[in-house]
Amino acid sequence: MPIATLAQLGAMGLLAAMLPLSMVWISSDANKYRKLVWVGVFLTFDLILFGAFTRLSDSGLGCPDWPGCYGLANPFQAHDQIRAAEALMPHGPVTLVKAWIEMTHRYLAMGIGVLIMALMGQAWRQWWKSRSAEFSPWLPTALFFFVCLQGAFGAWTVTMKLQPVIVTIHLMLGMGLLAMLTWLGGQQDNVLHPLTRACGTAPQLRRMRVLALLAALLLGMQIALGGWVSTNYATLACLDFPLCHGKLLPEMDFEHGFTLWRALGKTAAGHYLPFPALTAIHVVHRSFALLVFAGIGYAACHAWRYPELRKLARGIIAVLVLQACTGIATIYLNWPLAIAVLHNGGAALLVLLLTMLNYKVKFQHDIARRSAAPERAPQPSPPVKHHP
Repeated sequence: MPIATLAQLGAMGLLAAMLPLSMVWISSDANKYRKLVWVGVFLTFDLILFGAFTRLSDSGLGCPDWPGCYGLANPFQAHDQIRAAEALMPHGPVTLVKAWIEMTHRYLAMGIGVLIMALMGQAWRQWWKSRSAEFSPWLPTALFFFVCLQGAFGAWTVTMKLQPVIVTIHLMLGMGLLAMLTWLGGQQDNVLHPLTRACGTAPQLRRMRVLALLAALLLGMQIALGGWVSTNYATLACLDFPLCHGKLLPEMDFEHGFTLWRALGKTAAGHYLPFPALTAIHVVHRSFALLVFAGIGYAACHAWRYPELRKLARGIIAVLVLQACTGIATIYLNWPLAIAVLHNGGAALLVLLLTMLNYKVKFQHDIARRSAAPERAPQPSPPVKHHP
């Protein structure tokens, strides 16, 4: 790709980052580093939503090359090539609308990359000056390498023609990026409002921490299964609920459905994917959702007992119920795009909330352990009496 095109793409990334960076710069917030972190969280959440819209509107190959569009920086310049492709296949995968959707997604992703670079640079600069733990640069640096990896999978998503395992990993990395930024935001919030007293004893908070970790693990597995459903276009493999094809156990092909390395819509041998394979993908996601609902719900109800965690618990329960409703509505309403995007957004919101729950519980547990340490300190042994 010509250097001029790469320069134009870089300029688009800088332009996408300019507005949020300017908002942080001119804000009255004294802690601009913290504000930049939370702006990054907000924009990453938005990017996940727009990425879901790109995938669900079948726009992932709106520009069939990467990072540009037909080797050019934007669909305006590639107008003739896009129109020629659209004339051959009027409904895609390449159309002018889909090209703009795909390139807008890429511009937003580049903008977030610029924000994370700014975050890393600020962290290193402040840490070098003060050596303060508040500006520890290791997590921002990890975020930089993580977003580079995410960008690589974004490229492979296009160049490997929406291969399901690549697209699913791309989705999971996006959720991981949101979780890492949220964790960093939690650290910055703690600097602003430090806690001095734990909301429970160390054993109580240890149990709460295990529950929060298990809830996050269940959510991660369910998001991976949901991504597998979406990338294989298996959402409408079952059109009834709670049964599937009128049966509790419909015909399912797990071998082909869960073969990871294969092309979209094909088996590993290159044949068309049988419909029972799509049914298996759909039913596994739907069945595992019951375990996820119970596990996360139980963790949230347990967190409700602690006043400091009650607001988070309330939010987790509300989003969990919303997820169940949007998941069922997707089936009954024949997969409307708005509800499908909302379902993806609910998953991202659960990632954010459960990350905050895990951070707060970990921090509270650390305080409780430090507070209990003097009580567990060994008592001095009585002096030994020596008898003549």
